[in-house]
Amino acid sequence: MIPEDYPVQEPISEFARPYHDEVLRRAKGLGGVEERLGEDPYQSLVLFEAPDPSGDVLGFIHGGGWTNGYKEWMSFMAPALTARGVTFASIGYRLAPAHLFPSGYEDCLAGIAWLARNVGSHGGDADRIFVGGHSAGGHQAALMAVRNDWQSALELPGTVIRGCLPVSGVYEFREGSGLTMRPRFLGPEAAGMDTPASPLAHVTDRPLPFLIAYGDNDFSHLIAQAEAMETALNSAGGDVSSLVLEGCGHLEASLATGDPKAPWVGAAVDWMRRH
Repeated sequence: MIPEDYPVQEPISEFARPYHDEVLRRAKGLGGVEERLGEDPYQSLVLFEAPDPSGDVLGFIHGGGWTNGYKEWMSFMAPALTARGVTFASIGYRLAPAHLFPSGYEDCLAGIAWLARNVGSHGGDADRIFVGGHSAGGHQAALMAVRNDWQSALELPGTVIRGCLPVSGVYEFREGSGLTMRPRFLGPEAAGMDTPASPLAHVTDRPLPFLIAYGDNDFSHLIAQAEAMETALNSAGGDVSSLVLEGCGHLEASLATGDPKAPWVGAAVDWMRRH
């Protein structure tokens, strides 16, 4: 699909427009296997098979402040990962303000459920599914990794996800988050979604393994949140690694995930193979 195939979303900010243009340029002509997960075109994923699959599967979720973005944004990551044996899927989800939490989150869960049931036909191992995402997508990925209240409803084992690889993710919406404004995808404050949506509120004993990445020039509140998430996971007995992407701001950190010469790709592939 291309952006023009989707229902209109909110205008992309001037900050994100160059990123939008660049990731679509990098993804042009890559193809992939399209799968619909619901009636809305945003409820979909695109999967890229590895020529020599290792069995590892990475479902990745795009950012965009929960109000923008397309699964095609993350397609540019596929060549660097599939070349190393990883079956890669970019998962789309419905956007705010038309769709409030937990709608988009549930769409991401549906993407993982589809992978669990179908990735074996595409060279992946359903027992080796990892989840990741950038920015708002990092939030969605981290939330599903720390919550254990969704797997049975989708008839999935509690171990369906082996680990989480958020990049410049958002982990806290409660007081002290550092966010300059309350994200609209949470709906009105009276709806009480700040805690349910905050990954930091759901860290329990023996959490899933995490590889947390962010840019050294990232937004300061997201660096602080990443550090807090790492501390919480370690305190709960988790297996946590962190990777600071040097010379990267918020959007450059995402671009680094598709650069075979940048540290994230090699680190992510090695980390998945160890877990």
